[in-house]
Amino acid sequence: MAQDNEKAGSLKSGVSTAAKIGVGTMTVMIITTIVSLRGLPSQAEFGVTSIFYYIFAALVFLIPFALVCAELASTFTKSGGLFRWVGEAFGAKWGFATLYWEWQTLVIWFPTVLIFGGVALAYIWWPESFDAKLASNKWYTIVVLLGIYWFATLLTLKRGIGSATKLSAVFGMVGTIIPGAILIILGIIYVAMGKTIELPAHESFFPDFTKFGNVVLAASIFLFYGGLEMNAVHVQDLKNPAKDYTKSLFIAAIAIVSIFVLATLAIGVVVPEKDINLTQSLLVAYRDLWSVLGMDWMGNVMAVMLAFGVIGQVMVIIAGPSTGLLAVGRAGYLPKSLQKVNKQQVQAPILMVQGALVTLLTFVMVLLPSVQSAYQILGQLATIIYMICIITVYIAAIRLRYTAPNKKRPFKIPGGNWGIWVLSVIGIAGAGLAGFVSFIPPSQITTGSPAVYVGILIVGAALFAALPFVVEAFSKKSWKDPKSSFEPFDWELEGRKPSQVSKLAAGQDAGDLAKNTSDPVKG
Repeated sequence: MAQDNEKAGSLKSGVSTAAKIGVGTMTVMIITTIVSLRGLPSQAEFGVTSIFYYIFAALVFLIPFALVCAELASTFTKSGGLFRWVGEAFGAKWGFATLYWEWQTLVIWFPTVLIFGGVALAYIWWPESFDAKLASNKWYTIVVLLGIYWFATLLTLKRGIGSATKLSAVFGMVGTIIPGAILIILGIIYVAMGKTIELPAHESFFPDFTKFGNVVLAASIFLFYGGLEMNAVHVQDLKNPAKDYTKSLFIAAIAIVSIFVLATLAIGVVVPEKDINLTQSLLVAYRDLWSVLGMDWMGNVMAVMLAFGVIGQVMVIIAGPSTGLLAVGRAGYLPKSLQKVNKQQVQAPILMVQGALVTLLTFVMVLLPSVQSAYQILGQLATIIYMICIITVYIAAIRLRYTAPNKKRPFKIPGGNWGIWVLSVIGIAGAGLAGFVSFIPPSQITTGSPAVYVGILIVGAALFAALPFVVEAFSKKSWKDPKSSFEPFDWELEGRKPSQVSKLAAGQDAGDLAKNTSDPVKG
């Protein structure tokens, strides 16, 4: 997924009390949130055609979703993030489901990034043939994956979230930003030296859309751009939200697409298309590029750096997203048994459930023919769940234009209701396409039986999509923690249903209305 060190705050929302930030700062925040190296080999499969996919995904997902999130975050500033936004439009049931889907996406994502971490650790040895064989071994991958995950979980439980966040900042710089810059620079040097370029000459900018099996891997690009909702909460910290955020977004979008394209092509110029492996090719590319300069050993150093990056990502992601789930759960949406915290104020029961799910998903590898096929299917399942979450947010944004027409919107998508309709339809179409294509087995890698592959995706997507509604159906009033600081929705304060249109005048606040009325306020 995105530059995952930032995702710890993805489920939190609110207006920052910090000083106003400028266009440059917001641009950097967006870039560092999105850019990650882990998934680049999946796009290197397409060579020059990958440029089209990156641009297409930016136009139908990155930019539309960022703008919609900016409007929602600047309008509904109380805590809750996605839960707040969707809950204001459709009620708490759908708000909780959307929040859960975001969390579930990250739980499914865990094994994929840990698989990459295991591969990186395998490539710190010599010779490369041994590294490649070790990285392809399922049981090695399972042991390393679960070892790293549970070590990070236990460390988080013992030391608290603060320690994990501090370490992740350092590991993120060492394991993602610096290696990304090095990869692009090495690729440029390789081409400038006149070395053999492995990018297929027959590939064109535009893909062949009649062959769905060839474009499945491209759907994962949508997950590359995931996590935009977290930066949207900072919109009101800008000096001029409407102008500055739009400017920051477009500058960041150009930079992000450029970084992804250049880094992907750097892999493609040195690794032949037929030899590209979803989990190993980034490590192979580093080693081959450094060998041009007579510094083969630096490939092993890069593997260590990338492994550090994975560990840092995992440490902060383990606790961060579930913190938001805990806050909403204490408002009455999770059983009391899942609302407990330990002495370090870490949500231990939720982390145990999260760990159990990660462990279960890890053993999907036993059912599939290879490590990279497991990597692919888990990535596709995460994409499907995330796209369901995204489509729900788009629909909520449209509805809130009609049910809360007078709500003050510091950042508002231009063009009135037509503007948000056009933008949301584009976003929904893009997300729907990515979700649909994700069900199709990719032709570039061996995934075993197509029936098993598709069956796992269908069952997994249906189960995870339905689970929050099952939890909500069994919810009890006793689940609500009396000490919960979660603020009621606007429609609760106004004494109306989510489907009813707010009668507040322009600029009027629902909280102020509740203080001056005898109408009962729902909890």
